[in-house]
Amino acid sequence: MKQYLEEISSRVSLQEGPGALEQLIIACYIRPGISTKELARTLRLPVPVTAAVKKELIKAGLLEQKRGVHCTVTCKAYLDTEWGFMGMNHRLYRELMADQTGTSPIIKEMQSRLTPYFSARPSVDVRIDQSKCTVDTSLRRALLCLQHDALIGKNVLCLGDDDLVCVSLGFLLKQLFPRVQRQKTTITVVDVDKRILRHIEEIAEVEQLPIRCIRADLRRPLPSGMQGQFDAFFTDPPYTLQGMMLFLSRGISALKHQTGLPIFFSFAHKSPGFSLTMQRSLVQMGLMVSEIIPQFNQYEGAEMIGNRGQMIILKTTEETSPHVIADYDDALYTGELKRTMRTYQCKQCGISIFVGAQGMYATIEELKRQGCPACPNNTFLLLGTEMLPKDGQR
Repeated sequence: MKQYLEEISSRVSLQEGPGALEQLIIACYIRPGISTKELARTLRLPVPVTAAVKKELIKAGLLEQKRGVHCTVTCKAYLDTEWGFMGMNHRLYRELMADQTGTSPIIKEMQSRLTPYFSARPSVDVRIDQSKCTVDTSLRRALLCLQHDALIGKNVLCLGDDDLVCVSLGFLLKQLFPRVQRQKTTITVVDVDKRILRHIEEIAEVEQLPIRCIRADLRRPLPSGMQGQFDAFFTDPPYTLQGMMLFLSRGISALKHQTGLPIFFSFAHKSPGFSLTMQRSLVQMGLMVSEIIPQFNQYEGAEMIGNRGQMIILKTTEETSPHVIADYDDALYTGELKRTMRTYQCKQCGISIFVGAQGMYATIEELKRQGCPACPNNTFLLLGTEMLPKDGQR
């Protein structure tokens, strides 16, 4: 099948690549009798191009025209056994594909079931720019993956996942395939934080989710066995240009060498100047911006970015390549690029405590855990922030 799709894509000069043909076939499988015009709207392709592609797929014995477009028996069997669609709840699939807001009853039900797992997440480590998204945001990210035909039967990668997107993806699969082993879909998580990985592994074991966890520092290249293996990836990198470039580079290296693969890239809303530099960097890596959804991501306690961030859906092209290939040993996280010293005052005894670079405590979370060094109190008032030079010398 893959060879057929590549040949047809080349024959009709379809710049969107074989992935667009997959989407067309899946649309015919899920909605038998769909019209050519509706296929064109679904794929965002011109009607003449869609008609030409359909004609080639009919010649290949994958589609047939009879009161609309249908998959052939052979094609249906292939989707069931090789693409992992066997046993899927078609009604629910259609409902979720049409859900643009993440408010369908099944999503709300999953949100309720996931909330205890999200509440039990380890505390954020601000030194590596962690910031937890809400349950609702995590589920809507998973829904985007489904709607871009990047979940069922695919290899999905999460680069850093304190947002538990992998768990939301797994729960979505459980709803779609209630009686079937989901062996055709794999979800891989790469994170440097052992606490996050341990929490995900515990959830995956209890819920029987197809999740594999790998501990790795993205300052180093991904293992060779992960290169060129994935159909899509999620990342919510450090909100620095360096962090963005590094995480996207590692993800690109893990993707299959194919045009049109989706990248679900979450990032803070930035100034026009920063955004322009960011977009230039995306172009340098050969990535196409397919869609930008402002205010898509909501975070818990991330006041510095207004608790909100954008979702940028990128697509690979023939020119896509990673910017960073070798080891990366320069500054990466916000705290490394903008070294700060914050002064807090104990609300009980009034002493001043320095937190941050060269401080008594690295983070306010650490101070709260250990409590005031002078009295049994763990509530503090921020008095001020001082920027330090990059080398840390005051």
